Amino acid sequence: MFNADPKTLQRLASAMQRVLIVDSQQAGAKLLSELLRDIALCQIWTAADVSRGLSLAEQIDPHILFVEQSAGLDGAAFAKALRRSDFACRKAPVIMIASEATASLILGARDAGVHEFLRKPFTIKDLMRRLEAVLLRPRDWVEGVGYVGPDRRRFNSGDYSGPMKRRVDHAQTPGAARIVQALKILKSAITAIEADPKQALRAMLAQSDEIAEAAALLGDARLLAAATALRQRLVAADARALRRPDLESLMTELWAYLPDDDARTAAA
Repeated sequence: MFNADPKTLQRLASAMQRVLIVDSQQAGAKLLSELLRDIALCQIWTAADVSRGLSLAEQIDPHILFVEQSAGLDGAAFAKALRRSDFACRKAPVIMIASEATASLILGARDAGVHEFLRKPFTIKDLMRRLEAVLLRPRDWVEGVGYVGPDRRRFNSGDYSGPMKRRVDHAQTPGAARIVQALKILKSAITAIEADPKQALRAMLAQSDEIAEAAALLGDARLLAAATALRQRLVAADARALRRPDLESLMTELWAYLPDDDARTAAA
């Protein structure tokens, strides 16, 4: 048994009671299972392919998932399918494991909605660092159309305080940065209504909630009313029947909160 802070182990144990491992190699799944049980008493399920992995994910609602990326298993495809599913665990942390760590592979994993990347061979300390990152320091969730998953700007909680740092930028302009970000995602979702109605509707609902929450914090009654009206229309909608022109009249008030160039593009 390795040395680890008992309080950290206790927190991890409570957050990873059900674990799913998707690995085409039985030996790899077995080794990872043994390491996980050295860290916490947990129930572990394994699957050898994407189809079985998704089926188990729906059935057992895991707290954390591990997926292999190799010639025998497309972990990125698994992550994308999970993020766009209706499973209760669709937002659960996903750690990808691979024997290579090329830039394209890591970027592909990130864009698929993976939380962390773990290169083989790895030690139990490597595993612990990934577990602590995904279970004890969760990132914001992004519900878009082109991307669904954790905030891809990985080091949100670091010490960096310069521009383009999402949490810091929000602190400097309370609510305003949240609103602009949500409106940009909303704009993208509207253009995808016909191509991907289910995810477009889910993204629009998430962003209407985000805008309404930020508007309430700012005390902006006009924006709150516009976001509420949009949500009411979306909640009652059938994703397959939604059309962009049907929503345009509800967007006019919202686009006024975008920077000028973005607002003109949205209204076009």
